[in-house]
Amino acid sequence: MESRPLRYFVAVAEELNFARAAERLGISAPPLSRAIRRLEAELGVTLFERTTHSVALTRAGDVLLAQARFALDALEAAGRRARRAADPDRKLVLAVKADGDAGLLEPVLERYATDPAAVPVTVRLCGWLEQPRLLRRGEADAALIHEPFDRTGLDSETLVAEPRVAVLGAAHPLAARDHVLLADLGLRPGDVHRFLEDLRNEGRDLAQLLTRVALGELVALLPASVADRYPRPGAVYRPVPDAPPSLLAVAWPQQSRSTATAALVRAATAVAAAVREGDDGAAAAGQPVASTRARSWSLSGGPGRA
Repeated sequence: MESRPLRYFVAVAEELNFARAAERLGISAPPLSRAIRRLEAELGVTLFERTTHSVALTRAGDVLLAQARFALDALEAAGRRARRAADPDRKLVLAVKADGDAGLLEPVLERYATDPAAVPVTVRLCGWLEQPRLLRRGEADAALIHEPFDRTGLDSETLVAEPRVAVLGAAHPLAARDHVLLADLGLRPGDVHRFLEDLRNEGRDLAQLLTRVALGELVALLPASVADRYPRPGAVYRPVPDAPPSLLAVAWPQQSRSTATAALVRAATAVAAAVREGDDGAAAAGQPVASTRARSWSLSGGPGRA
């Protein structure tokens, strides 16, 4: 299957209108319609339900859309990685959400710099959960990212598991307590992921979020490391002992064979393990989780799947 019909299909699937999709692609509607018909004939399935007034994806179309996006991203990523590999000033790009590294970014970079396979690092700061897209598109080699996230085409290792804290305005009724429970926030353990997704829509960065908390506009649920690293006038942090932990992972593309990326993953897991073994009360840095895969790379001397 060629990439052009897939690009045509994705455009129609996203626009659900042949005229708009054709305009987006820079072609006219009739050849676009014929290309979709040929793709359906090639696959032996109907991808769209068409009427005179609407276009809708079939179940087969829904499945193909997810796979087509992944395939097209992989093609673009292959080209980007090839160009970057040919660059004499080769760099490793590490994607990180600003303020979302649990305090590990600097020690990980320091540890990585001591590895013989290390290359210069560019830290790419990004928004909530942008890292998977950057990894799949070849725009980043590795990422520090909070779970859960879309793991399609990615491998990962969990680094730290942090307790969560509620962030409340100083005037909030719960601010007088020494801790709060999920029920006090109107939540159950199964609601936390949805709550966090909604919270991420309230602000692109931590500064915006904490400002809104201080103004009494919302309540946040954040990793415990934020409390020590980002004190904020007008906002108070209270432990939530029954909340599921916040998990920070290092992620990288499944198909990567980069020794530099493998070295970065080794550095990240080693730093996390050192925090666990060397500081029993390291709440600010979380509770690291052991990494069997990274240890096996170190022993074998090869990059494995990184």
